[in-house]
Amino acid sequence: MKCLWLAALATVPAVWGLSPLRSTPESTPEANRLSLQVSPGLPHDPQSSVDVPNEEAWAEVATRKKRKLCFVRPGADDEDDAPRILHALNKECRSKSIVVLPGPVYSIRSPMNTTHLDDVELHQFGRLHWSPDIEYWLSVSMPVGFQNQSTVWHFGGKWVTWEGHGFGTMDGNGQVWYDWAHGRGNLAHRPMTINFHGLKDSTLRGLRFVQAQMWTMNIMYSRNLILDDIYVNNTSTSEHNTLNTDGVDTMYSDNITFSRWSVTNGDDAVALKANSTNIRLYDSEFWDSTGIAIGSMGQYKDHDEHIYNFHVKNVTMHNVIRGCYFKSWTGVQTGYPPNGGGGGTGYAGNVLMEDIVLDHTRMEPLLITQCESYNGHGGENCFTSKFRIGNITWRNWSGWTGTSKERSAWFKCSEASGGCHNVTVEGWNVKKGRTDETLDLWHCDNMNEHSGFKCEGQEDLDSTAGGWSEDDL
Repeated sequence: MKCLWLAALATVPAVWGLSPLRSTPESTPEANRLSLQVSPGLPHDPQSSVDVPNEEAWAEVATRKKRKLCFVRPGADDEDDAPRILHALNKECRSKSIVVLPGPVYSIRSPMNTTHLDDVELHQFGRLHWSPDIEYWLSVSMPVGFQNQSTVWHFGGKWVTWEGHGFGTMDGNGQVWYDWAHGRGNLAHRPMTINFHGLKDSTLRGLRFVQAQMWTMNIMYSRNLILDDIYVNNTSTSEHNTLNTDGVDTMYSDNITFSRWSVTNGDDAVALKANSTNIRLYDSEFWDSTGIAIGSMGQYKDHDEHIYNFHVKNVTMHNVIRGCYFKSWTGVQTGYPPNGGGGGTGYAGNVLMEDIVLDHTRMEPLLITQCESYNGHGGENCFTSKFRIGNITWRNWSGWTGTSKERSAWFKCSEASGGCHNVTVEGWNVKKGRTDETLDLWHCDNMNEHSGFKCEGQEDLDSTAGGWSEDDL
């Protein structure tokens, strides 16, 4: 099968007054977008052979563009290929370069840190395959600076274009990790596949991530990114689940667009965490996940966090737990992160999620909970959180839930924060099972101004309750 090339890089549309991204380096000129259709049930699916242009052809491209070239071939089967990749990305081709990973398979047996890239085109056709040595990776995984999370690859820089052409794959060898974890969450030093740290003005496209060790990827201290045509599949073939295999998490980052994502996993498909702003998610499809998460928030006592300007459009979800959920910790600190905490402040708002199709949810499609707490203390101190939530619109949702579900939503907002404000539902057409019965019961606690649904479980609060207003968001 001949390889088709990507002709041009898209730019982010201006949303909320944002400027488009700086143009990223031009890709090879011959090409059209490669669209590789892959079954969501095959994390280790065999890849069609790809005719990668040889080193001489790439040298001509590099000469024409006045760039250095690193053509990185894998070593013998028993060799660690990480040093070869590090030499290219940290030394020979760190700036104004083209780096090609032709494949077929690279054995990754040591951690990588490549955080100072400058104007680099990375073309990946091969599969990066992490070794299954759990004890080794637990001893060398690198902290990311959040909870007890760690990674085996820090990646960052500016003006980077990373093209996977539908073939470039990160394979975390996750099954050994799922079996080792036995369903336990947030285990220390269990690494995510990649942590994008300080990545700016960059584009990633056509990449595949399968069998992540824990989270697939985290984006932190980054801005102005486009991630298009990304495939994620973290599927267990044993009795052990894939808890903590998030598709992507964001934190301390701004102006990021995700489009045309396919995610199959056992945790959040997309999760926005502390200080994520101006995030967009378009034209994507998710299987078996817990849904789209805003949070958790307020885990660190007296720390102020915010999440705002999140736009989701045209997303289909199959067999997910929920479509969307907000979660904050209680106002009472119980234990310490990562599995305990609470007492943080801040706000989440200006969220619009529209044109969503639900192909079976296992729980209520929508959830707001401010009851997160230490293991064994869930459901306690639910109305003590001072984290504020408001200005949310769910528009044009359709599809169906499990037949045992009676409600569209469970909104458990905190009294101490003044309750939730300005929550709107428009064009709600979600059915109970495969029937014509619209799911239209909405449980509310401390829900203030709202429209498009009628609360059960409370009388609507006065609009001035809690002492804060829409302007505070």
